[in-house]
Amino acid sequence: MTLPTREAKKDSQEEKTVKFDIQDVDLYYGDFQALYNNNLEIHEKEVTAFIGPSGSGKSTLLKTLNRMNDLVDSCRVEGLIELDGEDIYSDKYNVNELRKNVGMVFQQPNPFPKSIYDNIAYGPRTHGIKDSAELDHIVEDSLKKAAIWDEVKDYLDRNALSVSGGQQQRVCIARALAVEPNVLLMDEPTSALDPVSTSKIEDLIEELKEDYTIVIVTHNMQQASRISDKTAYFLSGELIEVGPTEQIFTNPQHEETENYVSGRFG
Repeated sequence: MTLPTREAKKDSQEEKTVKFDIQDVDLYYGDFQALYNNNLEIHEKEVTAFIGPSGSGKSTLLKTLNRMNDLVDSCRVEGLIELDGEDIYSDKYNVNELRKNVGMVFQQPNPFPKSIYDNIAYGPRTHGIKDSAELDHIVEDSLKKAAIWDEVKDYLDRNALSVSGGQQQRVCIARALAVEPNVLLMDEPTSALDPVSTSKIEDLIEELKEDYTIVIVTHNMQQASRISDKTAYFLSGELIEVGPTEQIFTNPQHEETENYVSGRFG
């Protein structure tokens, strides 16, 4: 009989906490159904990558996690999505608190047309923080967490739109971190960036997962394989397969997944 290795024992003992529990989720835009019966657990302090061809539903599901789809009048979500055991689509759930706890970084860098300082301080100010010393600390801490403090510390009053695209995206990440979320959602955060900036964002994601749960949508399968702990493959609104990233890319259990990760489809 083969005894389990020390690493295998350690893995079996360290059960990851479920952050998001997604059960039987369907999503409709009017009469059009965009998601079909999605079931998925997202674990705390891991990077989970959503992959799949365009129109597969990965960004749509991502946006359900902080109710960004509420902004679309015709959108209807059925099923259950729990964050830390609470139904985020319950009438009693505070949507503003949800969006504070679940930050969002978009495909195109979208800093406000304000100074770098005011971009980072915006969220804390809206949540009632007015003390200048406290705001100074939050701005510095957030920019350090986003690995851009050393690049911008001497010109925090500069318009955030005047820095490079890669720097803008890290300013946006710092802005999301400034309100102390537990989760970061990233919708193709490097697709508009050059390879050097992409590498910096990937390194940053590796660091951030020590403290945050991260869900990233990416078309870049090499990126998913480099930075994610788990990968979920979507096709035509359905979750086809989810598992440890190495397994998804080397030993997928479904033919559709194998065709996609091998480049024979999509």
